Amino acid sequence: MLALIGGEAGNNNMEKDFDSKLRIQSNSSSSNGGGNVQRSKSFAFRAPQESFTIQDFELGKIYGVGSYSKVVRARKKDTGMVYALKIMDKKFITKENKTAYVKLERIVLDQLDHPGIVRLFFTFQDTFSLYMALESCEGGELFDQITRKGRLSEDEARFYAAEVVDALEYIHSMGLIHRDIKPENLLLNTEGHIKIADFGSVKPMQDTRITVLPNAASDDKACTFVGTAAYVPPEVLNSSPATFGNDLWALGCTLYQMLSGTSPFKDASEWLIFQRIIAREIRFPAYFSEEARDLIDRLLCLVVYICLPTKHAPMTQDIDPSRRPGAGPDGYTSLKTHPFFRGVDWKNLRAQGPPKMASEQKVHSSDSDDVHDSSWNPTHIGDGSAGQNDGNGGSASSSEAGHVTRLASIDSFDSKWQQFLEPGESVLMISMVKKIQKLTNKKVQLILTNKPKLIYVNPSKLVVKGNIIWSDSPNDLNVQVMSPSHFKICTPKKVLSFEDAKQRALQWKKAIEALQNR
Repeated sequence: MLALIGGEAGNNNMEKDFDSKLRIQSNSSSSNGGGNVQRSKSFAFRAPQESFTIQDFELGKIYGVGSYSKVVRARKKDTGMVYALKIMDKKFITKENKTAYVKLERIVLDQLDHPGIVRLFFTFQDTFSLYMALESCEGGELFDQITRKGRLSEDEARFYAAEVVDALEYIHSMGLIHRDIKPENLLLNTEGHIKIADFGSVKPMQDTRITVLPNAASDDKACTFVGTAAYVPPEVLNSSPATFGNDLWALGCTLYQMLSGTSPFKDASEWLIFQRIIAREIRFPAYFSEEARDLIDRLLCLVVYICLPTKHAPMTQDIDPSRRPGAGPDGYTSLKTHPFFRGVDWKNLRAQGPPKMASEQKVHSSDSDDVHDSSWNPTHIGDGSAGQNDGNGGSASSSEAGHVTRLASIDSFDSKWQQFLEPGESVLMISMVKKIQKLTNKKVQLILTNKPKLIYVNPSKLVVKGNIIWSDSPNDLNVQVMSPSHFKICTPKKVLSFEDAKQRALQWKKAIEALQNR
């Protein structure tokens, strides 16, 4: 599957049909080798690539939305089997050089075999899209359960956390780092058991047991930022290499959110979230038990080791994620034997009855409220030959409402942008975008602050290239969304056109309008 080849030849190879073996030219391995990662020139997939079309499925509600994909409930017409169909935009994947990430996710899911991980059944593709048929988790996201209940009881949180620990131990034993553990990626099957999903950010370690194809590997720059703002560990913000401790930090954040109903570092903007993470500014509610508080405190470990100054270098300090339970030399023993998990039968974990799930409250609305994101209507995917939407388009889940937002880059926290702020001023939204002009497109850092102020900065020279005159009146300042990635900021004197590779055009519009209506 995923007949996307990097470089200029990508589009020419996009529509080639691969059989159940993805064959890689021998010269590919020379440019991507290194380390002890197992790399193969030919790999037999367990989940085959089929010759299905999108017309073979009835599409239902939207499960979630990502930067280049959408997951929908899909029933196969001839068998009646229901899947979570991940639909990925080929053009965007190629343009943003995401080919290796997509291939890696497919290869990793194909080789993982654990009851706590979503299963990949088969894949197929057409001219415009790639499709992964995944296990449909009818219980929804753990995030939804937390939201509906307000917060979980300690017994409920212990059950879910134990199942996450069990699955994470397996993932780490395979030499993989998930890098995006959060309640939205923890799904519940019909019975209510946890399934970890979304391996789009997965990172194979050097000693991974997963066979990785030469041109299907995540970033070789081990410090590259991925993940979701509220769950990113401080060492990643400091550009340290990825480790198993990254997932354990996210587990601590998730456990805190289960018990309290909110993430531990929640704040008004991504910038402020990062500042709280670096400072480890965390407050424990009084109702947390001593055991829960201690476990979260250890998982959110910010233990540092200090390098004393020398003649040639100043004093520095680094975070040691190996101090977190599960990441040390004794493996997961210290985590599974923590007093919080007292009474958990680890050998028969999934034989235990799960907590009762809170059902979704039905909201009646007019027909006009059922229209969501027409660019992902079934008439706009596949080869364009699908009929009109038969009503199964469904409504967007909570994930579509903004819970899947990811940062454009680590630059969103970098202190170099602080020089453009006045005392007491904070960043509300920031992205590396392309400023589209008639002859050239230039990358700029677009920054919105609470002053309010809207500027764009040359990221290499660190100079302000433009200050967009602020107005609370939409007649003098408004945003026009042309596509998920393209938007225009309009003022009486000029219209500035921007392209956000992370498809956050609508978020820019909402952020500016929210500040105008404050």
